[in-house]
Amino acid sequence: MPIYAYKCGSCGHAKDVLRKISDAPLTTCPACGAEAFSKQLTAAGFQLKGSGWYATDFKNSGSKAAAPAPAAASDAPAASTPAPAPAPAAAGQ
Repeated sequence: MPIYAYKCGSCGHAKDVLRKISDAPLTTCPACGAEAFSKQLTAAGFQLKGSGWYATDFKNSGSKAAAPAPAAASDAPAASTPAPAPAPAAAGQ
């Protein structure tokens, strides 16, 4: 159940109230009894913690890991050595 912030427009009394979403909004101030008790607009107060999908998938979406360092000269690909020539076909068959 969400917590709603209410404030009286008449006396200024403020109160946080735990209410169901389906409940009708409060209108009567518990301090002065005036019909000026209204809901206030507030920011959501929650924080995502742990290693869930947010932290692992979206938290650092703008920065990616650096590319691995290039391989050493001894690990160079074999493409720099010439390929062996194909064997000649037999002519008399």
